[in-house]
Amino acid sequence: MLAIMVIAAFYKLPYYVSAPGSAEVISDYVTVEDGQETKGEFMFTTVRMGRANIYSYLWAKVADYHKIYQLNEVRSEDETDEEYSVRQLKLMDESQNTAILNAYRKAGYEATVMMDGIYILHVGEDTPAEGNLKAGDRILEVDGKAITSQKFFVNHVSSKKAGDKVNLKVEREDETLEKTITLKRLKETGNIGIGITLVEDRTVKTEPEVEFNTETIGGPSAGLMFSLEIYNQLTDIDYTAGKKIAGTGTIAEDGTVGPIGGIDQKIVAADEEGAEIFFAPNEEGAKDSDYQIAVKTAKEIGSDMTIVPVDTFDDAVGYLEKMIQ
Repeated sequence: MLAIMVIAAFYKLPYYVSAPGSAEVISDYVTVEDGQETKGEFMFTTVRMGRANIYSYLWAKVADYHKIYQLNEVRSEDETDEEYSVRQLKLMDESQNTAILNAYRKAGYEATVMMDGIYILHVGEDTPAEGNLKAGDRILEVDGKAITSQKFFVNHVSSKKAGDKVNLKVEREDETLEKTITLKRLKETGNIGIGITLVEDRTVKTEPEVEFNTETIGGPSAGLMFSLEIYNQLTDIDYTAGKKIAGTGTIAEDGTVGPIGGIDQKIVAADEEGAEIFFAPNEEGAKDSDYQIAVKTAKEIGSDMTIVPVDTFDDAVGYLEKMIQ
């Protein structure tokens, strides 16, 4: 009997299960050099997500604010669990870069975007890249030329013929590797290539410097709240006004706040941590927006949080400015 219970705990079902996570104080994860200390707290909210076993699947069937997803609702086609994790970490990395850009520009500081090459998210099966490259690798050079953009890399590779070779300089963790890969026509796209899904790998240089400590946290949904925390540390005004302020939402370079998944679960997490204010993506007033779901959830759980709709970073800052007047 014990053996059966152990097997049931470790056997993975073809589902993911999500549940309310936590509300984390952002200043524990983000530090601006010589940034001001605050009386209150900005918090980002999380959802606990993992592959289902028999127990977590059955519990999700009956527990409030637990959800069950098919694999293809969470992962891309042919994406492995490892590649999914790599993608989530990269989305977090990009959200940090974009948060820095928004906060520093709003505060009147310079921020410079540096191109660090190409970052691999996925390696296709039966492609030239399989066995040579892996998710999380950074391609720094192709045929001795530094990669200046994703477009440059794609154009360089697609200008060649099937059977041609490309020489790549690749960074993998703390190693720099040289890889020679023979190109072929990919059946998925019909184009000449090596068979990878990629994004540009960028860093943002700033003065004063900003440092993140989020190595184990993935996804882009903390972008808005990162922007607010960084902006608050850069200014002489404490926009928290001594309050616990939580929220969620992606952030674009133009300051647009985008929707995320699981906002009802994040409302539960924020309420449990005593948040007084919650910023939610408004999606320009859509009927089924994250904001509307957040308001509904807060009412269901009897929360006293003030739910604030935001479409842009400026919307959130504007609300805080009025709050402290």
